[in-house]
Formats: sequence, structure tokens, C-alpha cells
Amino acid sequence: MTVLDCLGQRCPLPVIALARRIPEVEVGAVVRVLADDPAAANDIPAWCRLRGQEYLGATTVDGSPAFDVRRAR
Repeated sequence: MTVLDCLGQRCPLPVIALARRIPEVEVGAVVRVLADDPAAANDIPAWCRLRGQEYLGATTVDGSPAFDVRRAR
């Protein structure tokens, strides 16, 4: 799993980081985005819908929000 540490960054920076990293991972691989901006909870799933990627859901890692995305194509 690839982990992007976007803690402390305001949206849209976590989404931009995800968009840049997704092409670098294999189809089927998971990218975890650590992002504590409340907007990320809406922006990351919306980006996945727009870009045809699979949003796997949110979790917490060491007290910080984490969002998992699987590269679908």
C-alpha cells in the first residue's frame, strides 16, 4: 500500500497529491491518503467518482483520518 501523508494540507492539495500518485501505482493497488482537512472526507470520494477510481472508505491511523483508494484503471 502506498501512503500519502497530506496531514496539515488544505484541500485541494490532498486530492492533487492523489491524482499525481495514482498513475504511478499498478491497477488494483491501494493508495492511502492521510488528510486531516475536513473537506477531504467529501473531496476524495468525489474525485474517485469523477475519475473512475474505487473509493474503499475512511479509517483512522494514529488518530488521523485516512482515506483508501484502489486504482481501478
